[in-house]
Amino acid sequence: MKVIVSAGGTGGHIYPALAIINKLKEVDPKLEVLYIGTHNRMEKEIVPEKGIPFETLEIYGLYRKKIYKNVKTLTCFYKSYRKCIRIMKSFQPDLVIGVGGYVTAPVILAAHKLKIKTAIHEQNSVPGASNRFLSKYVDKIMVSFPASMKEFPEHKTVYTGNPCSEDAIKAKPIQKTEYGLSNHKRLVTIVMGSLGASNVNQFLIDSMSYFEKKDYEVAFVTGKQDYEEVSKHTFPKNIHVYPYVPLTSFMKKTDILVSRAGASTLSEIMALHTPCILIPSPYVPNNHQWKNAMGLVNEKAAILLEEKDLKGDILVKTIDELFQNPIQLETMKKNLSTLAVLDSATKIVRELYKLVDGDTYGKDKDIR
Repeated sequence: MKVIVSAGGTGGHIYPALAIINKLKEVDPKLEVLYIGTHNRMEKEIVPEKGIPFETLEIYGLYRKKIYKNVKTLTCFYKSYRKCIRIMKSFQPDLVIGVGGYVTAPVILAAHKLKIKTAIHEQNSVPGASNRFLSKYVDKIMVSFPASMKEFPEHKTVYTGNPCSEDAIKAKPIQKTEYGLSNHKRLVTIVMGSLGASNVNQFLIDSMSYFEKKDYEVAFVTGKQDYEEVSKHTFPKNIHVYPYVPLTSFMKKTDILVSRAGASTLSEIMALHTPCILIPSPYVPNNHQWKNAMGLVNEKAAILLEEKDLKGDILVKTIDELFQNPIQLETMKKNLSTLAVLDSATKIVRELYKLVDGDTYGKDKDIR
């Protein structure tokens, strides 16, 4: 099968796209794949490093305030659409998949124009603008949260979960000693995303002294952007500072995770049953991280702290209260396991083969 995959802008779109590609390759080692992304966002570094053929589009999101800038946006959109038409006529894909971000719009529209089968995957509980727009043009819509089903046309929407869950399960746990950590102490991992979150990192810098003399260790993952500045500070001996860690491998040795509430991270938390304190980013469209987090909080599977409430020793108190309540920790783990979709990538690939092959989908493939 020949497939074009498009996703861009953030890891929350890119890593699910890569998880889908990995599963498609597992099912069909002869798969031919082409990834279409933006020319200036993180996918232009991440995807080629994976050895995946990559095409770029110069494209920008719509400006809500500086309307005059949309002249360039619309011009680039039309040029991108025409470029996608040319790419698809040359590549001849059987299927085109959009996994979020504004870059997917010209890709999916070009495929629709050429009558190529199309699908989109929505990671968040509240759909993004691109997927809302594209839902009218695609053949299949796959969602990560049951609540998202009502946001799209019922006849072509399927609940699959987030494909990052399967990759999380397959990840090998870290050896704690390789990171300077003790095998005999509980571990709290604090991570605010691949680029970090400067406001939260500043709060953590100011409050790290509260963790002194605790009987657990803290892995403070700053993000590459803030690591140099954070590492200039002196912290208690049980605080370990890293610019980056392989998070899913780390989570397998983590007793409590403190993180943002991006959809891919939540899918990994559910898959690995990791008790968590969620600090949703207030800077994302439609406040979707808060809504993602509430999906877990309402099921007693997570604790919510809002960024505006991060003052003094609130975080360390919340962590200590959890450690002092093992019944609550076990309840969180149990509830997370109930929410998890452990075979999400498999479900997605089955839906894609149904779309391409119809009633005989994947009859020559082992999709499991």
